[in-house]
Amino acid sequence: MPQHTSTRQSSGTAGGAEAVLDERDDERDEERRPAAKAVGTTEAAEAAEDSSEEAAPVVEVGDSIAEEAPEEASGEIAEEPTAETLVEAPKEPVEEPTAKAAEEPTENGTPRPTRRSWAAWSARTRRWREAHPTAAQVLSVSVNVLATLLVVAALVMPNSVVRLGPEKFLRIPGEAVIGAALMLALPRRPRIVLAAVSGVALGAMTVLNLLDMGFNQYLGRSFNLVLDWSLLGDAQSYLEDSLGRTATLAATAGLIAVILLLFVLLALSTVRLSNLLARHTGTATRGTLIAGVVWITCSSLGLQISGVPIASDRTATAVKIQARRVADTLRDEAEFQKVAKVDAFGNTPPSQLVPDLRGKDMVFTFIESYGRSAVEDPIMAPGVDSTLDARTKALAKAGYHAKSGWLTSATYGGSSWLGHSTTLSGLWINNQQRYRTVMASDHLSLTKAFKKTGAWNTVGVMPGVQKAWPEQSFYGLDKVYNAFELGYKGPKFSWSTMPDQYALEQFQQRVHGRKHDKPMMSEIILTSSHQPWAPIPKMVGWDQLGDGSVFKGIQAAGNKPADVIADTTKSREEYGKSIQYSVTALTEWLERYGTDDTVLVFLGDHQPIARVSGNHASRDVPISIVAKDPKVLDKIAGWGWTDGLRPAHSAPVWKMSAFRDRFLTAYGSTPHPKRG
Repeated sequence: MPQHTSTRQSSGTAGGAEAVLDERDDERDEERRPAAKAVGTTEAAEAAEDSSEEAAPVVEVGDSIAEEAPEEASGEIAEEPTAETLVEAPKEPVEEPTAKAAEEPTENGTPRPTRRSWAAWSARTRRWREAHPTAAQVLSVSVNVLATLLVVAALVMPNSVVRLGPEKFLRIPGEAVIGAALMLALPRRPRIVLAAVSGVALGAMTVLNLLDMGFNQYLGRSFNLVLDWSLLGDAQSYLEDSLGRTATLAATAGLIAVILLLFVLLALSTVRLSNLLARHTGTATRGTLIAGVVWITCSSLGLQISGVPIASDRTATAVKIQARRVADTLRDEAEFQKVAKVDAFGNTPPSQLVPDLRGKDMVFTFIESYGRSAVEDPIMAPGVDSTLDARTKALAKAGYHAKSGWLTSATYGGSSWLGHSTTLSGLWINNQQRYRTVMASDHLSLTKAFKKTGAWNTVGVMPGVQKAWPEQSFYGLDKVYNAFELGYKGPKFSWSTMPDQYALEQFQQRVHGRKHDKPMMSEIILTSSHQPWAPIPKMVGWDQLGDGSVFKGIQAAGNKPADVIADTTKSREEYGKSIQYSVTALTEWLERYGTDDTVLVFLGDHQPIARVSGNHASRDVPISIVAKDPKVLDKIAGWGWTDGLRPAHSAPVWKMSAFRDRFLTAYGSTPHPKRG
C-alpha cells in the first residue's frame, strides 16, 4: 500500500519535501507558475476532506455504526496529509468522477444534487458534538425520551374525551413490547422500513382516535371510516357560517399542518427508537423481556391504576374495532336494501290512506336540536318548560289542544336529515349509506302518502336548503321553497339563514294563507335553534317582519359564536333560549293564523351535542300533535301521551321509525304490505 507508506514517512521526510519545493520554486518563475496547479491542489485537499466526511451520513442514519465498530478495530490510524501528498493529490484519478458527478445534469437539465452539502452539515454536527459532549448527550437523551413519550401516548390514546385522563397514559402498551422484539430481530434495512411504516400507521390510528373524539362529542357515536368522510365538508361549512371564511380557512390549514407534522414526528420517532435498540442490543433485549413479563403479569392479575388496566392493547383493539366496523358497514348496505323494499303500506290504495284527516291542513314541522335535555336539564329546562306551559295556555285560549310524547331519534347532535327521514319513512336511518339507499327507493314516506291520495297539495319550506335538493321526490313535495326563494334580505344568524318567525310568515303568505282547490300538506324545517346558538333572533311584531331587514340590529347586538362555543355553560343557556324562541314562533303562528282545520305535528330531529346535553343523555326528542278539532286528538287517545306541549317524564317512548306506521294506522290507513 504505497499511499500508506508515503504517509507514515511524512514525519521523517518533511524537511526533504520542503527542500524539493524550494528547488522547484527557484527553477520556475513565480509569474509563470500555473494557476491551475494551485487550484487543483486546493480542490484535491477539499475533496480529500469531503471524501472523509461523506461517510458521516452513514454514521448518523445507519444506527451510529461508529459507536458499534470503534475506530481502533480497523487496526489503522489515520494521519494528517503531508505537503508531498497534497502536491500529488491532484493526480489521483478518483477525483475526476466526483467532479463529473457533481456537474452531471439530470434528464430535465437541472444539476444533479450531490452529497457534499449533507456531508458538510454532518461534519459540522460531529464537530459540535465533539466540542460540546455534555450538551450533545443531554440533547440526545431528551430527544429519545420525547420520542418514547410520543409513541407510547399514541399507542394508549383513548377515543373519547370522557375517557381522557392521566391514568390512561400510565399504561404499558403491549404493541410496543412486540414491536421492540421485532426491531431487535430484523436486519438494518428491513428494521428501518418497518419502523417508518409503523410510525405512519400509528399516526393514522391517532387521527382516527381524534376523529372518534370529535364525533362522540358532537354526534354521540364513533367515526365511520367508510361513510363519514363527506361529513367533514359539512363541518367546514358549519365553521365558515359560524366563524367566517378567513378563520375557517386558517383553522383548516392549521389542522392539515398539524396532521402532517404528527405523521412525520411519529415516523421519525419510531425510526429513532429502532436505531437506539439496535445500538444497545443487549440492554434492549433484557428490557424487552422484562417489559413483556410485566405486561403479561399485569394482564393476568388484572392490575389497575384508578380503575384503568396497566396492561394496554388499546391500538390493537382499535384496529380490530375499525376493521369490524368497516365489515359491518358493508354488510349493512346489502341488508338494508332488502329492508327498504318491504313496506307495510307500500301497496295501500290511495283511498285507504289517512281517510280520517281528509279536509285538514296538515303541517309537519321539525325544530332543530329540540331534544329531551331542553325539557329536563336543570340549566335549560326552567326557561323551556315555562315557555311550553305558557304556550299551551295561549293555544288553549285560541281553541287548540295538544298531546305530547317522546321519540328516540336515529341521530344525535347533528345530521338532522337522518332524523327527518327516519320519522317520515318508518325506517331506522342512522347513517349516510342508509339515507342514500332509502332516498333512491320507492318506499312510501309519510308526506308522500298525502300526495298519493290526490286529496292534498304538498309543499316544503326549507330555509336550511341552499343547493339542489333531490330528496323532494322521495318526500312527495310538489313545491319546495329553499333559502333563496323566501325573499329574505336580513342577516344570517350563524348557520341559520333566516329567523324562524320570518320563515313562518313567508309560509303563511305564500302557502297557508292562500286559497287552494285542495287542503295543504306542508313540511317545514325550522333552523334558528341550530348550533352554535349565537346570535339568537328575537320575536318582533308579525306586521313588522317585511323583508327581514328588521333583524339587522338584533343580529348585530347578539352574542358572537366564538364566545358561546368556548363556554359550555353559556352554550347550554343560549341553546335553551333558542328552543324557547322556535317554540314561541311556531305556536304564535298557529295561534295567529291557524284555522279550524289546521293540524300541527311538531318534533325535534335530535338532541343537541354532548357538550350541551351531557355525555350520558338519551336520544329522545319531544313530539306534539296540536289541533282545534277534538276528533284529531281522540284518534290518538290510546297512545298514552301527555296533555299539553310538555311531555311528562314518564310518557311513552317510541323509536322514531315507529311513528309513521302508528300515525297512518291511527288515522284510518289500511296496511297493504309490499314485499319488494
